Amino acid sequence: MDAAFPELARMLSEIGREAHARGWTLGTSGNLSAVVGLDPLRLAITPSGVDKGRLAPEQILEIDADARKVQGDGRPSDEAQIHLAVVRARRAGAVLHTHSIWSTVLSEACAGAGGVAIEGYEMLKGLEGIRTHDHREWLPIVENRQDWPAGAPSVRAALDAHPDAHGLLLRGHGLYTWGRDLVQARRHLEVLEFLLEVVGRAGARGAGASKEA
Repeated sequence: MDAAFPELARMLSEIGREAHARGWTLGTSGNLSAVVGLDPLRLAITPSGVDKGRLAPEQILEIDADARKVQGDGRPSDEAQIHLAVVRARRAGAVLHTHSIWSTVLSEACAGAGGVAIEGYEMLKGLEGIRTHDHREWLPIVENRQDWPAGAPSVRAALDAHPDAHGLLLRGHGLYTWGRDLVQARRHLEVLEFLLEVVGRAGARGAGASKEA
């Protein structure tokens, strides 16, 4: 077992319980991961079908670069392929996925625009590299599907097309965000969930009124 795995499992379980308490991963929704090692690539990840409100460290799985289970009980979600795509595209150390009300609503309301634009809010400065509220964050929207092993390239294409994005939305599904480690990824999750709720309450039509330049 990698020396980092027990601590990552503990942190993932804490984040899962917190996300559930805040209404972002109700039921068995959402999945969370962190990089255990890069050579070979290994992720600690939540299993499919687990209540995040009761998530325990011993439930966390370890998977390889092909999303195959290395250790642990349970089955990795098919969306593990999305986590791997984000890790590779962004060199992320952690990836967090939630099914909050506002991320789901806006991912449908703004699908025609191809993404959600967020600008002018002080909270944007909580995103890595952003130093002013005068910033336009574009969260691309990717069509949802059931076959993510085959669909992961669509996520990679969105990430490549929008290299400055701190997150993306799956249509009718929810938010993905990431960071260099779990601490940064958790901060990005909290910031983006706040901003999506603000934008949603302000009016979805305004959020998707203009397409990415």
